[in-house]
Amino acid sequence: MSHLRAQPTDPLINALPDLIVLVRRDGTVLAHGGGLGLSSLKPDQHCVGKRVEAVWPEPVAELLKRLTRGAIATRARSEAKFQHDGLEYEARATAQGPDRALCVIRALSNGQPDDSLAMTGELPRPQLDRRGFLQRFKDTMALAALSEKPTAVAVIQVDGMTDVAQLIDGKLAEQLMSAALLRLSSSVAASAVARPWWFLGQLGDSLLALVIESSDRDAIQSCVAAVCASLNEPLNLNDAAFQLTPYAGVAVLGRDATSPRILLDHARSAATQARRSGSREVCFFSDTVRLRSLARLDIARELDRAINHGDIRLKYVGRHDLASGRLVAWVGYLRWMHPVRGEVRPVDFLRVAESTGLATALSRVLLRSLQQDYAALAPQWGPDVRLSFGALRHHILDDEFVADILRLLEDGAVPAERLELRIGEKTLIAGGGRVLQRLHQRGIQLIVDEVGRGLASLDELARAPIWGLQLDRAWVTASRSDPAALKVCRAVIGLADGLGLNTIASGVDDAAQRQALLDLGVRYGSGDLYRHAVPEIMQSYRAAVSD
Repeated sequence: MSHLRAQPTDPLINALPDLIVLVRRDGTVLAHGGGLGLSSLKPDQHCVGKRVEAVWPEPVAELLKRLTRGAIATRARSEAKFQHDGLEYEARATAQGPDRALCVIRALSNGQPDDSLAMTGELPRPQLDRRGFLQRFKDTMALAALSEKPTAVAVIQVDGMTDVAQLIDGKLAEQLMSAALLRLSSSVAASAVARPWWFLGQLGDSLLALVIESSDRDAIQSCVAAVCASLNEPLNLNDAAFQLTPYAGVAVLGRDATSPRILLDHARSAATQARRSGSREVCFFSDTVRLRSLARLDIARELDRAINHGDIRLKYVGRHDLASGRLVAWVGYLRWMHPVRGEVRPVDFLRVAESTGLATALSRVLLRSLQQDYAALAPQWGPDVRLSFGALRHHILDDEFVADILRLLEDGAVPAERLELRIGEKTLIAGGGRVLQRLHQRGIQLIVDEVGRGLASLDELARAPIWGLQLDRAWVTASRSDPAALKVCRAVIGLADGLGLNTIASGVDDAAQRQALLDLGVRYGSGDLYRHAVPEIMQSYRAAVSD
């Protein structure tokens, strides 16, 4: 919220369904917004410049001043609950510089009992207080189980929300979710899905939960689909359009689980399955999901055999200088050619490898294969072309990782000046940065990969001896049509420029995309545009590996 100034009509503030006030240390109101549902506390439009005691009743004003001063003094959030006109509220304050704080007041109850599934004439307002929603959820599930009422839970993963929070502004993500829920309440209320009875709440930064009084598949699907359709509509805030992508999973009480926690877990699993498959359809936790869990066990057994027999290898794509077209690196990606399944995508087996402890063994096998790959490919390279290897997260965080890399160099398998190591952004956050200094000292080029998926601190990026940042392919592809994705790409490029790093893009699939990236300031890239540049030896080598 550091971008807030004393403009009471800021659209980002007004999008919030809470009362939000920017207060100076002496109690002067600098800006305000929201106030939806808090009519007894909502200030008039002329309160800016006034002291809080001239705007609100004395107990509320004194509370705001106390929270403001506490937040400024401790540089930490200060919180309190209070009652006004028979309703309970929560207030919190966060310091915004040395002499002001941002105060938010949120209603914890709306005067209407939540411990019943009885129908009302109005569609329930989305519950934005997470703790209040979870308590209401547990109470509702308990009541539904006792009264044997048909009840389902849908979990909706809102793709794009986490990326906004991590790469643009965490507070903006909160405002987006609040605005989305606010619009959702009115749009769904006006639709034909006001029945079956339901209520909606927020579980996390990008997770929503929908409780539906029905076990009928068609009715549930219709209700959840309407919610997703509303969330899928572009959201305009502060002259920018944001595209959110919802993925929904459903679990039914009594059929899929009997306890609230397991029911919620199963609904979340179904939503994750929908996201992995890229399906916009509502995914029900059913025998299909359970069978896929069994299939994961089969993949784990086959993965173990494939690692031991060297069946998983690296396939290489060229990275080029976008301006000149010059080849600068061969970038290795995982390839598993299964004798029955065909090519198994990394997304389908990497999670299994991580959860079964096979990830480190797989990464070590691939690292050792670099010796053979280098011997086969080096004769076709220029003197400054590197071999790029992306070690798996569990291997990088292993105590023996540096020793494994140094062993490869000491054996003379790959010269250090020809080796590049890619480390995922999330791995850097998890502690992978500690290994980079030693590898950098040996002449290995280091790149932070998949930028845009994690939340690396500026301090970590500034101190790490890295050569470049590689934009995640999903952001590069989406930037052609999605203004929000384009903003993310620009933010990463600006970050790289500020730190004196090179920017790399994967997903350069045609000349138009190449030119767009050049215009943004990206220097290097890989993608379908350069498929023709694969030399003959590479094609024959790939065929040999496949056989």
